[in-house]
Amino acid sequence: MEKLINEFSLGLFFWQTLLFILLLFLLRKYAWKPILNAVNEREEGIKNALQSAENAKKEMQNLQADNDKLLKEARAEREAMLKEAREIKEQMISDAKEQAGVEANKMIKQAQAAIESEKQAAVAELKNQVATLSVEIAEKVLTEELADKSKQEKLVEKMLGDVTLN
Repeated sequence: MEKLINEFSLGLFFWQTLLFILLLFLLRKYAWKPILNAVNEREEGIKNALQSAENAKKEMQNLQADNDKLLKEARAEREAMLKEAREIKEQMISDAKEQAGVEANKMIKQAQAAIESEKQAAVAELKNQVATLSVEIAEKVLTEELADKSKQEKLVEKMLGDVTLN
């Protein structure tokens, strides 16, 4: 260090200081400003990119919320359609059962009416047959009873005795 102090030259120090200041001035004018401008531009670009990313994130959240809302609406609409279809199905089944019941009652009434008319026809036929048989039996009995003249007279007297005059 002593050697540096002994060999110190004021002229050399002056020129070195002047060149250093000139170098700093030149660096400031031609290098420092463009470097700072590039750094500032880069910083601004990064800020813009971060802001764009934040905006994109918010946009994605909004889209996701809209998608969720649309999905919920679609599900609600599907449920409403399924409920309506179930109600229509139940109504159709109920209507079909009711119509089948009405048809069954109608068929039962028709069958009962047919049975009743058949029964009345059978009773009438039976009465006719009984009447015919009774007449035939009476005819045979009377033919046998009236074959003899004395029996005819007894029958006439008996009938006259049964008849009372008022």
